[in-house]
Amino acid sequence: MQRIYIFKRFERFWHWSQALLIVTMGVTGFEIHGTYHWLGYETAQSTHTTAAWFLIGLWVFAIFWHFTTGEWKQYIPTTENLLAMMRYYVTGIFTHAPHPFRQTQLTKHNPLQRLAYLFVKLLINPLIWISGLLYLYYPQWEALGLGWLHLGDVAMVHLFAAFLMVIFFIVHIYFATTGHTATSHIKAMITGYEEVDDGDREEDAKGAPSREPSV
Repeated sequence: MQRIYIFKRFERFWHWSQALLIVTMGVTGFEIHGTYHWLGYETAQSTHTTAAWFLIGLWVFAIFWHFTTGEWKQYIPTTENLLAMMRYYVTGIFTHAPHPFRQTQLTKHNPLQRLAYLFVKLLINPLIWISGLLYLYYPQWEALGLGWLHLGDVAMVHLFAAFLMVIFFIVHIYFATTGHTATSHIKAMITGYEEVDDGDREEDAKGAPSREPSV
């Protein structure tokens, strides 16, 4: 196995900070919803709102980073090897078949990952942003000309988006354990380095630098 540098420092910071904030918002959000009682409604609400503002700030900066570094191209959908990836996850992963996708710094996500992340960025995130901000500024709806909205509908959209995020989170954790070891992908998001087969090394050298850049 060879180690190649895939995930930059900011990506790792963004990934783990986002995970922490999403878990915090999920835990407090479902307590606000009344699913269970732990922190108490007032503490859960203030923690949820604070985490939401941190997450919005992080997302805004991450969007800026993606566009200024060109990393947004990592999320462009592609059908290349899409069927091969689907076959791998349905059967190949259980028969130790060769992985049909090889990561480089220029192609970090396989076709299914690109679709999943694009789904999160274009649907789940906007639903959470918009419904959450509407919920937060409910007292100002009349002044903002939004008096025609119904709080119950907005709450339902926010809850629906939260469940979508929970589903994505669980699936994401499962696929994080499907590397050549159960923790190899998780270690890569800590160190930045993925381990690849020796046979891929020559192509890696063509696709991306292996030394660690500054960001």
